[in-house]
Amino acid sequence: MQWWVLRRRPHISWLITILGVAFIIGIICAKYAPQAQFASTIWLLVGSICIITGLQYRYLYLIPGIVIGALLVGLWRGSAQVISLSQISQLYDTKTTLVGNVREDVDSDKSGQLIIRLDQLQTSMNAFDGSLWVTTKADVDIKRGDTVTVEGIIVKGFGSFVGTMYRAEIIALERPQPGDVARVVRDWFADAIRRAIPSPESSLGIGYLVGQKRALPLDLAEALQIAGLTHVVVASGYNLTILVRLARRLFEKVSKYLSALSASLMIVSFIAVTGLSPSMSRAGLVAGLSLAAWYYGRRFHPVVLLTFAAAVTVMVNPSYAWGDLGWQLSFTAFAGVMILAPLLQRFFFGDSKPSTIRQILGETSAALIMTAPILMYSFGQLSNVALIANLLVLPLVPLAMLLTFIAGIGALALPAFAVLIGLPASWLLGYMINTANYLADIPWAVSEVEFSLTGVIVSYVVLLTVCIVLSRVTRYDLRDSNIVE
Repeated sequence: MQWWVLRRRPHISWLITILGVAFIIGIICAKYAPQAQFASTIWLLVGSICIITGLQYRYLYLIPGIVIGALLVGLWRGSAQVISLSQISQLYDTKTTLVGNVREDVDSDKSGQLIIRLDQLQTSMNAFDGSLWVTTKADVDIKRGDTVTVEGIIVKGFGSFVGTMYRAEIIALERPQPGDVARVVRDWFADAIRRAIPSPESSLGIGYLVGQKRALPLDLAEALQIAGLTHVVVASGYNLTILVRLARRLFEKVSKYLSALSASLMIVSFIAVTGLSPSMSRAGLVAGLSLAAWYYGRRFHPVVLLTFAAAVTVMVNPSYAWGDLGWQLSFTAFAGVMILAPLLQRFFFGDSKPSTIRQILGETSAALIMTAPILMYSFGQLSNVALIANLLVLPLVPLAMLLTFIAGIGALALPAFAVLIGLPASWLLGYMINTANYLADIPWAVSEVEFSLTGVIVSYVVLLTVCIVLSRVTRYDLRDSNIVE
């Protein structure tokens, strides 16, 4: 290779992509590397120098230095987090009293126990980093943002949780005032919706509107999971995308600035209402960057956007990359919608703009394909009716959100006519529930599968190869994809 070739300057966006990928790999490796060695700030300094030098001169021969630098920074960040999170291990297998903040809405399992996710953990002597998974049979009204004192035996955690406490006893509960204002407003409006729409239709509508999946009855939640529809009732990118597109288009003809401002406020408000879960952190960051690109007339390649958002979120919380299923599914689904779907549309249908049905079918298929390896590895099953269910339900979700919102406003403004105003929403939501229940009851709705970690890796290598081949064959510029347009 000639020397002048090595002095070529790759585009900065691709250098950022390489940097992000290497950093994430470093974070993942930190889980298994000798943390005491890589937690030293000397590795942060060396890695930062390599990265800054490579980005400043941007020559092809400096890319290995950027990769090594990003790996070292990732190892440093991940190692420091592992050491910090491991401090709670001194409490394993001992009966402990802990105080923590309720991070997300409280769940309930099939046995009726409450599932609480606590962070900001502390005992009478020490404070601990990380989140604790707690189950309890206590009949207590616990809300997001509450401060809870629990007592029980702590054991090793799973996924992104540093520990678990089963069958804990609730010692004390404190609700700060004014506390989580966004959650209070959400619950207030949700109560209005319930006065206009009967259950379980109201629970589904609330799930669509504010991503409050935990208000769903257990049988309906299970039916939605079997039918492959859970993604539209959790706080995810799909709900946020609908709202951001609506906010942007409402004011687009008035002013581009006002359009961007309204969409930005929608992103902030939705995240405040739903809570900053791993999937919402991804959705909010991607939507914000896409909106900024639209406003300034720029175009992000989805691969660059995906990598940058992933790197930022694991920089804030490295445990996302170590086992948070919601984070993993959120990014793989995004890759399906923004990368695989448009490539498949261009390959099969050419330049013709897809209809609503064809677009939904393509995006749903792509998202299902991209998330299937992780789902099969994690749960050992795969929905066979997800494509049909999404085709029958997904096109109507924006209308269901609008009708649910109207029902809530109607219940507040005209309480005597609340049920009448909520009828259209009740009918539409009832259709969706019946569809999910019918498909979930089909004997072959779910297939049991065995999938190994090797199978997951091989699957994504194959999918990556398919995307590269489709990109070369179709010559489609993925920069034309923007989720807010």
